[in-house]
Amino acid sequence: MSESKNVNFTIHETHLPLWERKDWRYAIIMGGRGNGRSGTASRFTVSQLLSKEYTRGAIMRAVLSNIRTSCWGELNNRLDEQEIKEAFKITDNDMHMEYGQNSVRAHGFRASSGSLTARLKSLAEYNYIWAEEAEEIGEEEFRTLDDSLRTVKGRIRIVLTLNPPHKNHWIIRNFFNLVPSGIPDFYIPVLKPEREKDTIFIGGSWQENKPNLDEHTIERYQKYKQTNPAYYYQMIEGFVPEELRGRIFNGWRQIDTIPFGARLVRYGLDFGWFPDPTVLVAIYEHEGEYILDELMYGNYIQNETIASTIRNTNKDILCVADNEEKSINEIRNYGVNIIATEKGKDSVSFRIKTASAVKVSVTSRSKHIWEAYENYAWKETKDGDPTGEPDHLYSHCMDSFMYGLISLPSLQQKEEEKRNFAMRNWRNINKKPKNYAL
Repeated sequence: MSESKNVNFTIHETHLPLWERKDWRYAIIMGGRGNGRSGTASRFTVSQLLSKEYTRGAIMRAVLSNIRTSCWGELNNRLDEQEIKEAFKITDNDMHMEYGQNSVRAHGFRASSGSLTARLKSLAEYNYIWAEEAEEIGEEEFRTLDDSLRTVKGRIRIVLTLNPPHKNHWIIRNFFNLVPSGIPDFYIPVLKPEREKDTIFIGGSWQENKPNLDEHTIERYQKYKQTNPAYYYQMIEGFVPEELRGRIFNGWRQIDTIPFGARLVRYGLDFGWFPDPTVLVAIYEHEGEYILDELMYGNYIQNETIASTIRNTNKDILCVADNEEKSINEIRNYGVNIIATEKGKDSVSFRIKTASAVKVSVTSRSKHIWEAYENYAWKETKDGDPTGEPDHLYSHCMDSFMYGLISLPSLQQKEEEKRNFAMRNWRNINKKPKNYAL
């Protein structure tokens, strides 16, 4: 039995419900940058490790490798501040921390961007989760985690720390009502009445944590109001924006059914297993626009099932898939006309450019495609600058659609015509003038 340790944490009064209330399953600490949410979550995590109550916890992010410089670093800082590190058994390589019977361990929803990780069902005996940057986690990933926590050894608690996502994000839809902020296209989140019985919401901005911020940080935050107001109101003030910043596609529409006369022209397929899903989309052409119909979305889907779905829809239509040679060969052996998409140095930007130039509709049953459309955005730096690379989280549906789209001869011909036109103009502009003798 470990010797009992006392800590002397300073907690802002607005964050005290995390310790004082005992009836919650979810705690959402969501606000602007500098509001101390990671500090509060790490202090609460240390408190749980030191308590007599059973705590088997996980510190989590969408990508496992990002935990070391966020949650794990915060926990170690709290132990150093309180000078109690020697009382803990710490395995740094695995990011595992024990105090008596209680422990926390790092777990990622994905091992790295775009890769797989351990099944979340392995967390069945866990009763405490701190998920940092929770806006990066997909709704189905979170649901799988939530459903996996079923131990009766201790109270189950999930702490989500995040900046406010846009109003159509699953966390906002599931937990919050939105009140106009007075700033166009920005809202104040208010916990839904029906969620008050099992959820704590702790909001706020850097103002609550002002004593812990140096003057240069505060000055930088305030400058964003003039230099990048969209970033300022969302990431600094903590308001919920109308739309996702850096959204890649716009102007799509939803339709109830595939219209009469629409012609199936391609399938698009993005392979996955877990947690990345397999996505199969049918692409129809009708009166100058393309219609997307979601045929398959899920985890642990076998290649035989993919092939069966294609054959039962229309086996003569070409399927263009991600570059997984083994899976493509297996599906081809089931009698499906399938090829790998072409990938190269600029293939991502080319796909996005091509897809942005066409009209797109999505069937109402294609809920995952529509969710991906609303959330597909460019990655940003911590200061809100675009990186030129799309965020992987919602790329599966978008990639499957684009694999099929860019293979269409009509679009390839248009791109070739554009390149030829540009080349002719370039040659004319740079043509040397002739010299005429007088």
